[in-house]
Amino acid sequence: MKKIIILGSTGSIGTQALEIIEANPDKFQVVGLAGNSNKELLAAQASKFSVNEKNVAIGADEATALVENTDADVVINGITGSIGLAPTLATLKTGKRLALANKESLIVGGRLVTEAAAPGQIVPVDSEHSALAQCLLAGDSKEVATLILTASGGPFRGFTAEQLKQVTPEQALKHPTWTMGRVVTTNSATMVNKGLELIEAHLLFNVPFDQIEVTVHPQSVVHSMVSFIDGSIIAQCSPPDMKLPIALGMTWPERIENVSPPVDFTKAHTWTFEPLDEDVFKAVKIARQVGSAGLTYPAVYNAANEQAVDAFHDKAISFPEIIEIIEEVVASHKPQQEMTFESVLAAEVWARETANRLIANRS
Repeated sequence: MKKIIILGSTGSIGTQALEIIEANPDKFQVVGLAGNSNKELLAAQASKFSVNEKNVAIGADEATALVENTDADVVINGITGSIGLAPTLATLKTGKRLALANKESLIVGGRLVTEAAAPGQIVPVDSEHSALAQCLLAGDSKEVATLILTASGGPFRGFTAEQLKQVTPEQALKHPTWTMGRVVTTNSATMVNKGLELIEAHLLFNVPFDQIEVTVHPQSVVHSMVSFIDGSIIAQCSPPDMKLPIALGMTWPERIENVSPPVDFTKAHTWTFEPLDEDVFKAVKIARQVGSAGLTYPAVYNAANEQAVDAFHDKAISFPEIIEIIEEVVASHKPQQEMTFESVLAAEVWARETANRLIANRS
């Protein structure tokens, strides 16, 4: 039986992880929970899964202490945003397996995270990266030609740059496939999420950026693919359901039964793929640049985006200005040459302050 700590237990990833655990009581034991301001839900979860009160935490600082002081096999980091970095590093330091849904901590931490991790210690929970991990089992690392990340295209697939100027916060939150929180849903609409996933794939699998591609797949059934040097392409497919990668994150490389319904091939299906228009959706192109530059550039990209997303939902800036703010902040960044936890935090503070000034000027 695996002992599980869930960080972000009151969010989408956390609640679905608990549903999987509830359905498999012989396989998992919840030994720690960390949530956000929803104290009532957190208390209800602790009661339902008999979690000791001292192992229930609120906020990133308490989550870090929880990881450091609680015996567990797996930590699911489902916290949203770069505040998940400290719990991620704490998990790796204690030797626990990290089921990583908090992509931002890997992206902003960069080599601080990858160098702290033992081989196989990080298991991705993002559906795309879980798919890549599964596909990579089909061959040796030296046989990999390209990683192919799929993107739904979000609610504005096919829009022109002119059309994007008119979109509203309400429209940006109507994702055609997934139900997610405000920041992630908006990031999917701008394609910033795919830019972050591009950097995440590079860091997780040590594949150069010029060997990572993005294709738009509106049906969200093919979660990602790997192309091998002989021309073969291996894909991982399932109906859109985050429970599958969450469960794999807890049991990798083993699988458990009946986590997610498979594709029903007694019915007709049409799966389509199209290239991403990087001239209209520039976030992926910018992500390649900041990912290649390394150091604290990815942290700045992410922090500037978070401020711009809030401003967009406050109706202080337009939808395209989210990316414009990111570009301006990244262009003016002068990183320290030594990457440390403190330099990452400092870069984030600088990026947020710079983004806020730019937003205020536009307002």
